[in-house]
Amino acid sequence: MSEPITVIIVDDHEMVRHGASGYLEAQADITVVAEAESGEEAVKLARELVPDVVLMDLIMPGIGGVEATRKVKDISPRTQIIVLTSYHQDEHIFPALQAGAISYLLKDVKARELVEAIHRAAKGEAMLHPRVAARVIKQFSGGMPSGSSPFTELTERELEVLRLIARGYTNQKIAESLVITVGTVKGHVSNILSKLHLADRTQAAVYAWQEGIVRRE
Repeated sequence: MSEPITVIIVDDHEMVRHGASGYLEAQADITVVAEAESGEEAVKLARELVPDVVLMDLIMPGIGGVEATRKVKDISPRTQIIVLTSYHQDEHIFPALQAGAISYLLKDVKARELVEAIHRAAKGEAMLHPRVAARVIKQFSGGMPSGSSPFTELTERELEVLRLIARGYTNQKIAESLVITVGTVKGHVSNILSKLHLADRTQAAVYAWQEGIVRRE
């Protein structure tokens, strides 16, 4: 049997933390290793415990969820962040994704969907609440300002990774091709999705082909 997915729950409301913890602990393949009531505490615990997944609230005393997400990803790139919040406005969504969150869920999410998001995050797969996905798609379909290119924000290495994603390479294959670690590839993929405001690597591949980035050799 594989090791259970380790999770830290971060929320300044004790009832939210305990409620989520109780349900997740009932899952055979998930272990809640800690709870935190602030972004600072989340960063400290992530450094000590290096969890697979962090459930991160956004609006908290102190540094808040976006900055905590950025700091956790700096400390432990392998740790995946799932934002779990009540806020679905652009000013919350895109900074969180850009900070490194892989998924963005609202607190009205069903318990089984939260479990699914944790399973997917542990495999490096994204999951967005429908309201959030609608905001991302609107941003995506709205296009860029005249004369600008979304790819100008990507580094050369990120462009290399994007080209390989568009060709259907897995993270392992990308790592072998570029002679980097799979963890580094996952970091690049997360950055690409955040910078382009995309939900997953499938959207990234389609977008790359549509924009001709794959043919810019």
